[in-house]
Amino acid sequence: MLRFLRTLSLCGLAAAGLVAQAKTALADVPEGKAELKVQAGPVELPVFTFRPPQWNGERMLFVMHGVLRNADEYRDHAVSMGERFGMLVVAPKFDAERFPSRAYQRGGLLREDGSAAPAAEWTYARIPELAAAIRARTGKDSKLWVIGHSAGGQFVVRMSAFQDVGAERLVAANPGSVLLPTLAVPFGYGFGGLPATLANDDRLRAYLEAPLTLYLGTGDDHDDEWFDKSPDAMRQGSGRHQRGLALWWHAQALAAARGWKCNWRLVEAVGVEHDHEKMFAHPQCEVALFGVPVKAVAPAPAGTGK
Repeated sequence: MLRFLRTLSLCGLAAAGLVAQAKTALADVPEGKAELKVQAGPVELPVFTFRPPQWNGERMLFVMHGVLRNADEYRDHAVSMGERFGMLVVAPKFDAERFPSRAYQRGGLLREDGSAAPAAEWTYARIPELAAAIRARTGKDSKLWVIGHSAGGQFVVRMSAFQDVGAERLVAANPGSVLLPTLAVPFGYGFGGLPATLANDDRLRAYLEAPLTLYLGTGDDHDDEWFDKSPDAMRQGSGRHQRGLALWWHAQALAAARGWKCNWRLVEAVGVEHDHEKMFAHPQCEVALFGVPVKAVAPAPAGTGK
């Protein structure tokens, strides 16, 4: 009897230890708002998080900041998404010193001297590494969604063409410029000038098959302080809304011409300008992330054949 009680006691201690370990794992991404340091491949990144009190571990949402590198603000404005959709919000900061536009908006595909970087160096590669690190901290095998706005939208658009991060959905909100699915336009705005391994029909087809949503504010149709006015960008349109529509219809036309599948969605937030907080809070954000049916799609611009 004494041996049985001793064994029972040991089992109880073991179970208590497992519970304590589970609580410790969850404490690594604390409830509410937190700031963490997370190792992603060769770099350590500041990561701003929000864990809703009733988070069940099923979903996590990576939020990619804009050109101001204000990841903490993006996290703050994504709290409502975390609460509405039951998602652990994770907003990594890619600072301008280590990740200038070449390495952030354009993902680090090309080095500073213009040579092609190996895939392990791409900034895009940090996303699945960060996801793995967060899953290890929480002890949860959470499904991943990614949403980026402005420069973060550019990051998401281009990442969808070159890196499979295992996301359920990639949402590019109001990107300042887009990656057209053509080799006739130089990289950044198209696939031109990239090595053949990164610019071919297989790559274009994979791009169209990515789970990408173009989430556009219809009021984001004019320039501003941060607007890309380079000739290649201006050929895409005079506003971010126009540029997003140009990408959408180019993709639709290419898919129809080649008989390829296109897994993209177009979702619009009517009247919203270049404001990530309003985009995140808008009811259409749920459509962008989860595919609730959209009532109407914008008409094709002239000259696309659609």
